[in-house]
Amino acid sequence: MNRPLRVGLNLFHVAPDAGGTVTYARELMRGLLAVEPETQIAAFVTEQLPDTLTGAAWAGAVEWVRVPGRVTGGRPWNAFLSMWSQWALEPVLARARRLDVLHGQANAVAPLSAVPTVATILDLTWMHLRGTMRGRDRLGMEVVTRASVLRADRLIAISNAARDDLVQTLGVHPDRIDVTPLGVRPTGSTPRTPKPELRRALKLGDRRIVLCVAQKRVHKNIDALVRAMSLLRASDAVLVLPGSPTPYEDELRRLAADRGVADRVRFLGYVGSEDLEGLYAAASCFVLPSKMEGFGLPLLEAMQHDVPAACSRASALPEVAGGAALLFDPLDDQAIAEAVDRLLGDPQLAADLARRGRVRCTQLTWERTAEATLVSYRRSIAQRRDG
Repeated sequence: MNRPLRVGLNLFHVAPDAGGTVTYARELMRGLLAVEPETQIAAFVTEQLPDTLTGAAWAGAVEWVRVPGRVTGGRPWNAFLSMWSQWALEPVLARARRLDVLHGQANAVAPLSAVPTVATILDLTWMHLRGTMRGRDRLGMEVVTRASVLRADRLIAISNAARDDLVQTLGVHPDRIDVTPLGVRPTGSTPRTPKPELRRALKLGDRRIVLCVAQKRVHKNIDALVRAMSLLRASDAVLVLPGSPTPYEDELRRLAADRGVADRVRFLGYVGSEDLEGLYAAASCFVLPSKMEGFGLPLLEAMQHDVPAACSRASALPEVAGGAALLFDPLDDQAIAEAVDRLLGDPQLAADLARRGRVRCTQLTWERTAEATLVSYRRSIAQRRDG
């Protein structure tokens, strides 16, 4: 195929507060247009399309196909919307635009599409950890995921750990899976709120910031990090938790009060990209205590900002860290506290981790993600053509 690829992206799941899925959608589109500028992209979205997508410099090169509907706020998944879009609307939109390939970025792609399909299976956390999703959402996700795994021409996993989980849990043959790790953009490519202004606005004073960027969901294990704050030797540290409120946040607030650290744990709610960039720049260390991750993009983003990091020795996180972060048992509160104290109390260690983190970030860029994704697209087209 010599002409430019015509790519359809299922972004029905993307809402303003959808965290890493927004980043994945935005940076993949930017990367595709940077690597192969002639690529034609049709993005299928709901009325909740985030401004961070439509306001991007490259957004004019994308056809934004808006359909009625909303992703229910506060839920990981809206089963009705996803299944409706997957089985009814997507194939119609794809045929009308004579697409070469249809890519579902969050476990869902039309199983009966006449167009070659690629499905990114972000993770299977909801299958392994109870409480990750409500019953109806979990059922919807399972139906959608299993249909996509069964029918997609190619599957994308965002880490080797996620690929292995697909093989072991759902019995997918490894040859059907393309591993396309996520990436980071160069530091400074996004404006940031200056540190003094940020500290003043968020009332952080001059305390050292222990930053955790994660959706407030049970498997993120933030409760262990809150408990660890009560065990820290560093009394001037404050745990900063940006992100939209959830029912789990109420539990975290009660836990912080019970542990006597309510004044050392700050819940910021949703923060914009400039404030988030400012938080990374102002942080003394970064901690990601998740019990399970398909990738763990905030860990890489922290490294990109020269922030020394620690993370769970679980699923994809050691792979993403690549030797550039301290590792701990996510079920051991004392081990988490000791890791944070080491990051805050050993300047030489912190500097070494920051240096290694910079090197790691050069190995994982969004341009490489886009290149690997294009390979997967072309494999799906070839497989459909060759039967």
